[in-house]
Amino acid sequence: MAIQGAIPVEFGTVFPAGCYALGVEAITDFETKRPQTDKVSGLPMWAVDVIDADPEARGKAKSVKVKVAAEHCPVLPDEVPGLPFRPVEFEAMSVMPYVDDNGRRPRVAYSLRAKSLKTPGGGPRRTAANSGAAKDAS
Repeated sequence: MAIQGAIPVEFGTVFPAGCYALGVEAITDFETKRPQTDKVSGLPMWAVDVIDADPEARGKAKSVKVKVAAEHCPVLPDEVPGLPFRPVEFEAMSVMPYVDDNGRRPRVAYSLRAKSLKTPGGGPRRTAANSGAAKDAS
């Protein structure tokens, strides 16, 4: 049977040197101007902007978005003194290949997804519910 849908992948495979979160924002459907929802779960989609810590990463590969489907806005790990960004790990990651034909010539691109995010090194999973943050991110 051919692979259909997203392909499961380990966090360490995608980000072997780790990654740093810059921020989180709701993903808006361009046609309806409403929050985009996950086709399977129906949950709102959030984009976590991250920088790949791999010193060899260049160009578009250096800064990527990881999509997370969650009822409430995912909460980033606490800041680490002395670091300009917040280290983060993603749980239950998957990659979805697609053809990007917006440029001069079509190319294979991919979308990264995760079930949740957490503090690196086994720290607790971060959600709006367990951080004391507001539950409504509108």
